[in-house]
Formats: sequence, structure tokens, C-alpha cells
Amino acid sequence: MNNLELKKRANDVRKGIVTAVHSAKAGHPGGSLSAADMFTFLYFEEMNIDPHNPGKEDRDRFVLSKGHTAPGLYSAMANRGYFPVEDLTTLRKLGSYLQGHPCVHIPGVDMSSGSLGQGISAAVGMALGAKLDARDFRVYTMLGDGELEEGQVWEAAMFAGHRNLDNLCVIVDNNNLQIDGPIDQVCSPYPIDKKFEAFNFHVINIDAHDFDQIRSAFKEARETKGMPSCIVMHSLKGKGVSFMENSVDWHGKAPNDEEYAVAMADLDKIAADLEKEGQA
Repeated sequence: MNNLELKKRANDVRKGIVTAVHSAKAGHPGGSLSAADMFTFLYFEEMNIDPHNPGKEDRDRFVLSKGHTAPGLYSAMANRGYFPVEDLTTLRKLGSYLQGHPCVHIPGVDMSSGSLGQGISAAVGMALGAKLDARDFRVYTMLGDGELEEGQVWEAAMFAGHRNLDNLCVIVDNNNLQIDGPIDQVCSPYPIDKKFEAFNFHVINIDAHDFDQIRSAFKEARETKGMPSCIVMHSLKGKGVSFMENSVDWHGKAPNDEEYAVAMADLDKIAADLEKEGQA
């Protein structure tokens, strides 16, 4: 898939995020939007998956360690064909299978997650299991930068580095904001790259919204042997929606009807600009 197609898909994923959270009147749009390009690349290009056979044994695994950004994961999965896009409007509603955090009862979800710090531990276990069983699937997990304040993250990282789990790729969504404010004011995890390097990780820093850099990073991670990889993606919280960008207010807040209209107009403009780019 070329970059223009990926940009269009990512914009659709962002529309799904905003629509789902608005419908639920609850959720976490900011961190979902910052990771939308990465979700898109994972599900449309990088991972060995099949929406028509979500349980196939040789599939790559993905664990959303920062489980509160489930709207981003759900929107990517819906646009990839795991379930109807229309179901996104049932987010967090009574009886819906799309609740506020990912759960394994959803086809294609490999780990129920939500309690910060635990997802990476599950991903490390999956990667070790693959090694012990001599299977060649890869395991991906996405963490928030605020999540790095959890001690369990570093216990898991220490184990992964010690066991040379080169089938594991950790992705950190470094948008600099968490629910209580800027991460460097709450409890700074910096320098993120040097910390993972200290735990025997190969670290790659990228612009989270540049598909060339994303593609190159995953290629580098796949080619790295003898140690796990960590992609630190420098992102913009709320990316694509004017009033949400770089704002801590949208970590756990849903847009009202007027804000929803503005957000969708922003994303419609991006879609129109992408169409013009394709015609140029």
C-alpha cells in the first residue's frame, strides 16, 4: 500500500475514533488519534493477519498495553474488516462487544488489556512462547509514554532483553501528555530511548506521522537479531482534530455535538486534500 492510501486509511481510522467516542459520550480520543497512523500501518501493511481467519496460528500478535486507546484499535480493526465499521457507534454501550478496553472476545484481539503496565508483560510472554515452540510469528505491543511510569514495564523489559526476544517489537506512543499533564512534570520517563537501550533493546526514534519513517523502522526491527526492538514514535496527541491537538483535556473526554461537527469537518478537509493530492 502506498503512502497516500495509508494516509486515507488513517484519516478513516480517525473518523471512526471521533465517531465512536462521540456516540459513547466517553472515551479517550487524544491518545487514540496520536496513534492512528501507527494502528493503520500495523493493520494494513506490517502484521501478518487475516480478518477472515483471526485465530490463524501463524498470525502476528498485537497487544494494546495502553488499553484506554481502544477506540483507535477498534477503528483500525473495523476498517481492516474484522467487524462492521457501523458497530463503532456501539462503543461502551450496554450489551456491546466493544467496551472501553480491548477484550479477547473480540475477533482479532489477542489480549484483554487496560491496567497500565500489564500489556507489555503479556506480549513478552507471547514472544517467549513463540521462541520455545520454534514458531516464527512476531509480537507487537503499544505503550503510552505515561505508562512507562509503571515499574512492571521495566521488569518486563529487563526479562525481554535478557532473553534476547528479537521477535518482540515494543512501540511507545510518545505524545508527551498523560491524564495529569505533561509527562515531564508528572514523573518524567526521559530519556526513553536510553532506558530501553539499557535493557538490551535496539531503539529506533521516528516521527509517528511519517509513513516512510514508520515503514523503515519496522524493517529495521525485523532485521535486528539477538535483541528486542523498541520504536519510540514521537507523536501529536489529538492529531487531525484542531482543538484536540496537543491538549491534555482530551485524554479522557468525549466531544459534544458541536465539537463533533468541528472535528468531522477537520477530518473531511484532510480527506479532500488527500483526494487532491492523488489527482495532482
